Amino acid sequence: MPVIIRNTSAMEPPPAAPIKGDGRPYRYEMIYAGGTYRGYADDSAELVGMLVPGYARLATDDERATARVRLAMDMQVRMQAQLAAGRHLDACSEAERAVILGGRDEPPAPSRWEAPVPLVLVSTFYEPVGVLPRPSGPAQLQVWLDPADDWTLLVSLHAAGVIAVRTRGEA
Repeated sequence: MPVIIRNTSAMEPPPAAPIKGDGRPYRYEMIYAGGTYRGYADDSAELVGMLVPGYARLATDDERATARVRLAMDMQVRMQAQLAAGRHLDACSEAERAVILGGRDEPPAPSRWEAPVPLVLVSTFYEPVGVLPRPSGPAQLQVWLDPADDWTLLVSLHAAGVIAVRTRGEA
């Protein structure tokens, strides 16, 4: 059974990791919600359940896949807004600003991306899984969120800086 604890401030030492009833540590630790919480679990689906309320109760693989895509899209919107606020949009062309600030009811589909503000994309909508071609351009200007499965989603959110996930034994 997963455990969630409130994280301490950066001024304090981190809280002690909880131990399971059998005396062993949990396999994974995840810091999320802007550093507010630490979650501990033995299964990647349990970690996703900390990010998606009700995830554990979803009955089918399709329902869980849909929930992961929705989470990725929600994170995409939040991250894109943060990236746009943290960079100078005036260095972008009008067309680039339209993509950055546009709605996400339709996935952005530029053929090439070189704007100074990275573009956050959800891999589900792009080749080889989806129908849209992947934008070309520098890799550091594209942030990919991948909801293909529980672990892949967590790894992509970790790489994007949204969460921090560690496995037992890591420093």
